[in-house]
Amino acid sequence: MQPQDEMMDFLKSCQVFYAATVEGYLPRVRPLGFSMWYNGHLCLAIGKHKQAYKQLLDNTNIELCAANDRGEWLRIEGTVNFDNTPEARAEAFRVMPQLADMYNEETGRKLGIVYLDKLSAKLFAMSGTEREILRY
Repeated sequence: MQPQDEMMDFLKSCQVFYAATVEGYLPRVRPLGFSMWYNGHLCLAIGKHKQAYKQLLDNTNIELCAANDRGEWLRIEGTVNFDNTPEARAEAFRVMPQLADMYNEETGRKLGIVYLDKLSAKLFAMSGTEREILRY
């Protein structure tokens, strides 16, 4: 198993994970449910109308946290870049077709795809263990 596979499997097993962004000097945390591995990067889909997307335009630092029912949690840190190509959006719609119901011409909402660079993913356990899964 590749390190990115372990990270992606963990995120998918949790279904919901949390993303922290920065607004001014304050942290902002919200639940997310979409991630994909695309073009060699962890990608997230965020509506361009949402505050999270606007915060990432101002400050590209992000941290994700996901926890499972076995007392483990995954912390991912990185900086985001924006991939608003039709191909990236098409892949997001393929991975999670229900996104197309929320982001289309009829709703007027646009889907933004961000991918993480300078990524660090660490797995922690309640026992106190810590293991780096991925760093690039």
